Amino acid sequence: MKIAIGSDHAGWEMKEDLKLFLEKMGHEVQDLGTHGPESVDYPDYALAVAKAVVGEDAETGIIVCGTGIGSSIAANKVPGIRAALCHNAYTVKMSRSHNDANILCLGGRVIDKKTAREMVDVWLTTSFSGLRHARRLEKIKRIEESFQCK
Repeated sequence: MKIAIGSDHAGWEMKEDLKLFLEKMGHEVQDLGTHGPESVDYPDYALAVAKAVVGEDAETGIIVCGTGIGSSIAANKVPGIRAALCHNAYTVKMSRSHNDANILCLGGRVIDKKTAREMVDVWLTTSFSGLRHARRLEKIKRIEESFQCK
């Protein structure tokens, strides 16, 4: 699977760990930065990952910032993105199976690396269940379309 990954300075260390974890699993990882611990702005990296996913340069994305909150807000501004801020395996599973989330947002200052790896594993092995959830996603899509410039 091709996965776009990005972070700000607060998530950089976790991003680097997850990048190695994903590569060891055999995934193709597109690292969109940041590439060091120097202070940067999370919206820039959230946007880069969101563009890669919506543009189909990547099948899915992972963004790490300090809490995951800012990155999830920024990524969700991109039409077609369903970025989910998750804190454990259960919320990851629900974000995929019920919401068909296409970007996972994590907090580098909120969860430890082991938990993050477990969450990413669940992320990559859980698929959208469809069924009654599909109609809800269609409603979300209509909300998004109603606010786009014409």
